[in-house]
Amino acid sequence: MPAYNAGKYIGEAITSVLGQSFTDFELLIINDGSTDETEKIVRAFKDPRIVLINQDNKGIASALNFGLSYARAPYIARFDADDVCYPNRLKIQYDFITAHPMYSIIGSAVDYADVHGRYIFTHHPEGHLNEEIQQLKYSICPFIHSSVFYKREVVAKSGGYNENAFTYEDHFLWVNILKNEKACNLSQSLIKVRLNPGSISIDEKWHTRKFRSIKYSTLKKCSITEAEGHELYQISGKHYSPKIKEGAYYALCCKKFLLNNYQPEKARSNVIRAISLYPFRLDNYLLYTISYFPEWFIIWLHNSISGNPIKKMQQS
Repeated sequence: MPAYNAGKYIGEAITSVLGQSFTDFELLIINDGSTDETEKIVRAFKDPRIVLINQDNKGIASALNFGLSYARAPYIARFDADDVCYPNRLKIQYDFITAHPMYSIIGSAVDYADVHGRYIFTHHPEGHLNEEIQQLKYSICPFIHSSVFYKREVVAKSGGYNENAFTYEDHFLWVNILKNEKACNLSQSLIKVRLNPGSISIDEKWHTRKFRSIKYSTLKKCSITEAEGHELYQISGKHYSPKIKEGAYYALCCKKFLLNNYQPEKARSNVIRAISLYPFRLDNYLLYTISYFPEWFIIWLHNSISGNPIKKMQQS
């Protein structure tokens, strides 16, 4: 678990791991130079399975690689400091990978929640079987990072997380690993992922064209240079202010309340907040207008534009 200024949520995240039905694990928490009470909260837990590692603020990819260098177990379960693991998460994934050792990476469906932990929708991966995952376009990330359970040796041999692939280090890793390894996604939701305006990641539509161009060209060629990584970082540092992240958060919540869990009133309340932050973004007004259309039309419109059919979700 990498953590940076996660004091608001990390206590709940840690508690969800300590309450796992599978108990033979160590919880590696890499404190990436936090300036809030993150370290103090972690140290308040006295469970000997918790291993706290401190480093200067170097970013999530660096923190993950640092953690991998400390890990002793043959398997790694990933999640973030604002997520919540369901009680049987580790047991289900451990039992599956040991019963099916041909797989190197196992993901799952996930439940998404808002910043307050309130359920928004269930995400079902684009591919479940290895054959389906292998056929996905390079532009589609096959896993939700917080849901993955993988063989440490496989990731280590691949060189770990590429620190140049800023904000998509996991997607870049999968594109390279899946050329030689098998993977699958379990259909059961094993974790609650919190959408958070303080997150390093933002809604894809809020990225600049230049950022998206570099991202997808590097994913397509399965390589990235230090210069490209530096440019990605410069773009993010310049354009992705806390205000932009907050606006992107509300816009994303709006989309999910229209496409994945049709609740137009909640969608409108979120996009109105996005509009108040960025009154000159026309796409927010389009979302507001679309929120008055019936669900079937919204899904049809999305499928027509994107070419990726929306799968009907199961309410939890």
